[in-house]
Amino acid sequence: MALRSIRTEGDPDLLKKSRPVEKFDRRLQMLIEDMFDTMYDAEGCGLAAVQVGVLRRLVVIDTGEEGERLVLINPEIIETQGEVREAEGCLSIPGKRGVVCRPGKVTVKALDENGKEFIRTGTGLLARAMCHEIDHLDGILYSSKVERWLAPGEGE
Repeated sequence: MALRSIRTEGDPDLLKKSRPVEKFDRRLQMLIEDMFDTMYDAEGCGLAAVQVGVLRRLVVIDTGEEGERLVLINPEIIETQGEVREAEGCLSIPGKRGVVCRPGKVTVKALDENGKEFIRTGTGLLARAMCHEIDHLDGILYSSKVERWLAPGEGE
């Protein structure tokens, strides 16, 4: 597939709320594959469509764990549990990392690439990635939630 350019901090689209996905067609399938390719090329574990300039409620995630390559379309967080403060980064804010408080366990309701509804619960990195990427869909960058910025190399 194709690599897409990742929008970076300062791009006004990153602060806009994304619209729901309504058409499940070949074009959507191509966007999903392009997003995975772009995310892998940038060595990330999550990417929201808005980060590649598409203001639709679509997220791809791959934490590297078995069965955790996810496509979340029109995702909605339906339950959270606990709090975890950990280092976090973002492909749209390269070279920076900061400590962010996120839920330790997250349950999301979403549609898959075929429009079928499913519910997925994640913990650890998966929970963090789901929250981070869904924030992107609402125009929220993790930098607005950072409690403490980390020095280069710290917290990796």
